[in-house]
Amino acid sequence: MTWQAGPGVSVFADALFEDKVAVVTGGGTGLGRETAHALARLGARVVVAARTAEALDRVAASITAAGGSCVAVPTNIREPDQVDTLRDTVYARFGRVDFLVNNAGGQFPSLPSAVTDNGWRSVVDLNLNGTWNMTSRFMGPMAEAGAGAIVNVVHTFSFERGAPMFVHSGAARAGVVSMVKTLAPYLMRRGVTINAFAPGVFSTPGMVASELTTVGRTEEGFAEELVAEGTTVRLGTVDEMAAMILFLCSPAARYVCGATIIADGASMQTNWVSFFPEGDM
Repeated sequence: MTWQAGPGVSVFADALFEDKVAVVTGGGTGLGRETAHALARLGARVVVAARTAEALDRVAASITAAGGSCVAVPTNIREPDQVDTLRDTVYARFGRVDFLVNNAGGQFPSLPSAVTDNGWRSVVDLNLNGTWNMTSRFMGPMAEAGAGAIVNVVHTFSFERGAPMFVHSGAARAGVVSMVKTLAPYLMRRGVTINAFAPGVFSTPGMVASELTTVGRTEEGFAEELVAEGTTVRLGTVDEMAAMILFLCSPAARYVCGATIIADGASMQTNWVSFFPEGDM
């Protein structure tokens, strides 16, 4: 699939990130893929990391064919040794990291009573521990360099309303939000910003394949239900979400640190549609 910049990404100056180095986890699909393309379009040298080498290779080839710079490094962020290797590989090749986008994550919808011990640990290990593995390995060298931006992608399920369909993911991502707030004053003193970005429901193939189909829903039907119940006027776009990440990496956000930016079409202020019939738990 050929990538094209959407209206959100297109507002940024073409050479905004000239010669910067960006690491994007979960870079083979969805928001990670979009963010990697967008960073490369603005001049950054991009490293994409994920477990699936084939998807990473496709992204790297697409970015390179468009005249950008991209390196694929297969990495399971759950494994500290693999994250160490990723860090060492990036610094050996480029000598610096300016932007770290911790986008890798995942969950599955489930009734709370149906979440197994293994399911809980798997989701928490990926979304919380994996994000910590990445942040802890890269924040030191970035702080020593005295500049940089870390963006941790979470979810609107991270906050006070909870995560009725995703108890495991909500708990893990709330932990990431707390991590961001705790690290912010330490890193800001050293020239590094760290923020969380919480997108609402937006359309990606992964959402349809891994979440909606699990509970027998289609994207069109789910979107219609969201609108009908007053949750939102539409789904977000992946371009809009990538643009928010670009902003948090940009010079315009150098005084934004320890924040959580929410882009959800005001859905947190309205009703939340349920995946499951009333009475289930």
